[in-house]
Amino acid sequence: MELGHTQRLGQWLTLARQGQVDARNEIIAHACERLRLLTRKMLKNYPKVKRWSETDDVLQNAMIRLHRSLAEIQPETPRQFYGLATTQIRRELIDLARHHFGAHGNGANHLTDGGEAANQEIDGREPESLDSWSKFHEAVEGLPEDQREVVNLLWYEGISQPDAAKLLGISLATLKRRWQSARITLGKLIEEIQLGE
Repeated sequence: MELGHTQRLGQWLTLARQGQVDARNEIIAHACERLRLLTRKMLKNYPKVKRWSETDDVLQNAMIRLHRSLAEIQPETPRQFYGLATTQIRRELIDLARHHFGAHGNGANHLTDGGEAANQEIDGREPESLDSWSKFHEAVEGLPEDQREVVNLLWYEGISQPDAAKLLGISLATLKRRWQSARITLGKLIEEIQLGE
């Protein structure tokens, strides 16, 4: 992502705070495309999840969350916007995992493939894998703020490291240290999740 886009986002945020609807639409369009990519990334490896939720369904729910948030909160900077957008993305993905694979979810308690599949044992790894995604997103929310901001920008928003450093007003070396610290923390969590499965 180019820094030019971040600068345009800053202009759209200013115009949105002034009440210009077109600017809010541009902001939503940006978030929509990034969320679509993230949703595809998460769902592509889980065909049983796709059975219950399509990318566009998840996208619509997350966009509704973001739209509601933007009606109440008017971010002043791209940094604040990215924080708000990634929070809404994470919450929707966590809710998706809980909804479909919680104790009473359709995905956890329903098999209707028929034929041979009806006689096979349900693959217990898939819901646990989705549960692992949910735990990952929750862990990101629990990171220290400086690390969470870096994860939000690099992983959720897909911004390059140099552009993220400029956006945060820190050196590239500092960004890389925060990214490494976040990855170590999240890596330990993933290891614990895998040991528990």
